[in-house]
Amino acid sequence: MSELPKTFDPAEIESRWYAHWEEKGLFRPDRPGAEPWTIVNPPPNVTGSLHVGHALDNTLQDILVRYERLRGKDALWVVGTDHAGIATQMVVERQMAARQDKRTNYSREDFVEKVWDWKRESGGEITRQLRRLGCSMDWANERFTMDAGFSKAVLKVFVDLYNQGLLYRDKRLVNWDPGLGTAISDLEVETQEVRGSFWHFRYPLADGERLPDGRDHIVVATTRPETMLADMAVAVNAADPRYQSVIGKFIEQPITGRRIPIIADDHADPELGSGAVKITPGHDFNDFEVGKRAGIKAADMLNMFDAKAKVVQTADGLVPAEFIGLARFKTDGVVGARELVVARMKELGCLVPFTDKEGVEHDAEPRTIQTPFGDRSGVVIEPWLTDQWYVDAATLAKPAIEAVRSGAIEIVPKSWEKTFFNWMENIQPWCVSRQLWWGHRIPAWFTDHGRVIVAGSEAEAAVLAVGGKSGLDLEGGSVLNVEDESAAKELRQTNPDAVIMWQDPDVLDTWFSSALWPFATLGWPDDNSSPSLLGEGDHAQHGGGGRATGSIPAGAPPPPAGGGPPPKKIL
Repeated sequence: MSELPKTFDPAEIESRWYAHWEEKGLFRPDRPGAEPWTIVNPPPNVTGSLHVGHALDNTLQDILVRYERLRGKDALWVVGTDHAGIATQMVVERQMAARQDKRTNYSREDFVEKVWDWKRESGGEITRQLRRLGCSMDWANERFTMDAGFSKAVLKVFVDLYNQGLLYRDKRLVNWDPGLGTAISDLEVETQEVRGSFWHFRYPLADGERLPDGRDHIVVATTRPETMLADMAVAVNAADPRYQSVIGKFIEQPITGRRIPIIADDHADPELGSGAVKITPGHDFNDFEVGKRAGIKAADMLNMFDAKAKVVQTADGLVPAEFIGLARFKTDGVVGARELVVARMKELGCLVPFTDKEGVEHDAEPRTIQTPFGDRSGVVIEPWLTDQWYVDAATLAKPAIEAVRSGAIEIVPKSWEKTFFNWMENIQPWCVSRQLWWGHRIPAWFTDHGRVIVAGSEAEAAVLAVGGKSGLDLEGGSVLNVEDESAAKELRQTNPDAVIMWQDPDVLDTWFSSALWPFATLGWPDDNSSPSLLGEGDHAQHGGGGRATGSIPAGAPPPPAGGGPPPKKIL
């Protein structure tokens, strides 16, 4: 008989017994005829580590599943990880940067392959921690939100929602993270208090107009003077007697010379400042709504920034050349658009100085500004007007609202019902597209005829392009798939009769796929499939990035000038 150790070593004992339990398959649901009992663990990020919240939540789940297992039920505790689009891509790009390498040195497919390599080598930390915690999960059926079975469910939901009119493409303002180069959700925005300034500027009335008090200008105030390069209106309150006579008239923006209308909107509060508000619908969420109420279409709203938040020329060509290419703020000693706008307005005599309590004049009033930052990049978020994919969340929320009102679903404690209804009844369209390479590629294709085709695969999209429900019905035509729009334009010159299409480069928001976790992990949409038949997230199942590949037929057109993959003939 071996001698008992003098001290208790939980690390050695727990790890030894856990390995024994897992090896013997004791956590697997394998009781034919027994009553099934299932609990689905919310998938933690593949980049993550356990924190106290995970420990508490998983301990409670473990108690429940062990209890039901002891009661003789066929208990399944579903386990797996979320591919965490932004977080995972950031991890891999940081590792590349440490080697003086970057994503854009590779094709999309090669970069995605590197992410899969990282996932295989380093993406299991949180699952190892779950084992160390003692969680009795069914590891033989571990899932991943990018595995083959799961991807099938994601594609089906996207296509079904689109066909039902519940998912659509629209031009709207998004929270744009210039550091990451992608749209992000409200939950990924951190608002911080930053010491800033409040500037007042004179906007001259056009055509010799004057206010009732004789002034030939309207004073507007802003914390973001750089955005005046894309101003499209000045809003006043219709009940404000100071401005009633000039509603419908115009002002002339001093720097750009743009004539913009004076509009009436309740967004302008007569009690605040001068009662007049400059409206930049392409770069402010409130101004976007004001612009829509004023009849400005989203497609006509001026955009003055590129994806890196540097100044670009607006559609009307009125931004002076000295501003083009500037960052929003002063960086590394280089003047930014904000500083240059203030300087030019001061030179033009359009800056209204602020006088402090001691009677000293300053260019601006100091203020504490609530400023949005990206929670991962740490960069100031820019409201940016882009084309994105949206889900009609308001329509989808109606059954949930009715379920709570009818009592079919009970919220405990009941006092939280008010919060639930307030959120659900004021829900906004859900932006589900992200400008990343890692994730579920959006199953939509564009053609150079201006069509958008949504389908479950490249082959299905090609069929729709030439003869589907709204196809072009080209007799003997062919469909060529290229990398992007620029390649399509070059290829069109030598292929006048073909349908040329390219897939949307964006991927889906991680939460679009993780929302399907309770269904896709248990066999849906293949109702007759068991979880164990759907795979375990093996790389061989995902097909190297989710794109249909196939060989290039003999006689296919040559690759477009400038390199890149050759066009793929689908039909």
